[in-house]
Formats: sequence, C-alpha cells, structure tokens
Amino acid sequence: MCYDIKTSLEKQLRRALLDGSKADAQEIAEKLKIFTKEDIELHHASGFKHPQMFIYTQETPDTPTVATWGLVPEWVADKESIWNKTLNARGETIFEKASFRDSATNKRCLIYLEGFYEHHHKNGKTYPYFIKHKEKDLFAVAGLWSEWQNELGELLKTFSIVTTKGNLLMADIHNNPKLPEPRMPLILTADMESQWLDGKLAQNDIEKLIKPLAGDKLVAHTVGPIKGKKASGNLPQASLEVNYAELQVSQLGLF
Repeated sequence: MCYDIKTSLEKQLRRALLDGSKADAQEIAEKLKIFTKEDIELHHASGFKHPQMFIYTQETPDTPTVATWGLVPEWVADKESIWNKTLNARGETIFEKASFRDSATNKRCLIYLEGFYEHHHKNGKTYPYFIKHKEKDLFAVAGLWSEWQNELGELLKTFSIVTTKGNLLMADIHNNPKLPEPRMPLILTADMESQWLDGKLAQNDIEKLIKPLAGDKLVAHTVGPIKGKKASGNLPQASLEVNYAELQVSQLGLF
C-alpha cells in the first residue's frame, strides 16, 4: 500500500526543466501559483486528503500536469463514491479491474516522490517508517490517470499510484496482519520510466515492468507518528528519524 508520501512539487519539475525552453519554464511557474506554500512542500501527505500533485502522462511526457490523488474513472457518477478506493492500483490486476483497465492501456503516468511512509506492526503497536531511495533524492513511481467531468462540465484529472509486491526490505517493514502480503509502490528505473510512458507498449510488456525494486536500493528509518493527535503534520520533522526503545531495529535487518 502507498497512502502516505513525501515530495516537493518544485523537485517534481526537474523532468520538465531538463530540456525545457524559457517559455516552458514560465508556463511551469504559472502552474505553481495555484498551490499554497504548504502544498508545494509535501513533507507528509496522505492520499485520503486527495492532494493535488504533478504527473507526467503518455500524452505530455515532458510537461507536468496537475492532477488530484485518487483516480476517478470517466464513467463514475459521483467521485466521492470511489476515489478513496483508488489511491492505489494493484499492479497485478490493473488490466482486470474496471476502474483501472482503460487507464492501464491508454493513460499511464509518472509521479515523482522523495519517499513514502509505511507502518510496522509489533506486539499490538504500529511504528511508522520513512523509506527512500539510497542513491536519489527523487524517484519515479508508476501511475495511472483519468479525466472525469462533473455535472457542470468541469474537468478533474486524477491519478492512482501503482503498487507491486514488497521487496525484502518492505517484507520486514510492511507486515500488516490484515494484508496477505507486503506491498510497495512500483518504483521505476530510468529505462523503465520511458517504457511505462510508451503508448505503443503491449500489455504483456507493461506487465513485465510490474516488479519490486531491489531492496538494497532503498533505505528506511523509524519516524514520529504520522497519524492521530501526535502527528507532526505537513512539517519537515515528519521524515526525521525517531528511535523507539521497544523496537529492536537490528532484528528487522534494515541496516
């Protein structure tokens, strides 16, 4: 599962600015104006609050598009009935589920994250972890997007983060007893990014991309509460390391 993330909208613009012109840069600056200062730096963002973020789509792979987290298929009458259920798309079934089938075929996208949060369960308690890439301060995860129109004709672009089976690191952390297996976002290498956005890629080739990133590419540490009254909220300390005396990190094999 991937419901809690960290990202900077300004850092998400790197892909667009790599080869961008001055006109592109000006257009991107205009897009940033719709966000408040708090929204630009998402130190901790919960998908259930449906934040707006930048995505890069098959249609415009080098230009960011503003979209809301929680995919709403175009055929849904009421977005409230579904978008808490489509924050994540299970990679193994995206071509089977009605909510994701069309997007998996025609509307794939990239979302750039600095890291994500998951909880570890031990002795009836939960301990939040922050997981990030060992070598990069920003990495791409696979996404699906859609466009939904309300009764007033207004368009809402939405997205879902694709997940896959957890790697060895995530198997140690994401041990929720209510879930059949550990999960993690589908993190893409640079080569996989272009493939994921390739509109001509066949279904079986897309399915080959749905696999966990090697565990040695990620690092993790415990953090303070990210939910409840004691949560730090959307502040820089959300991802800072916090040690728990009752939690023997060494037994998890994380470091």
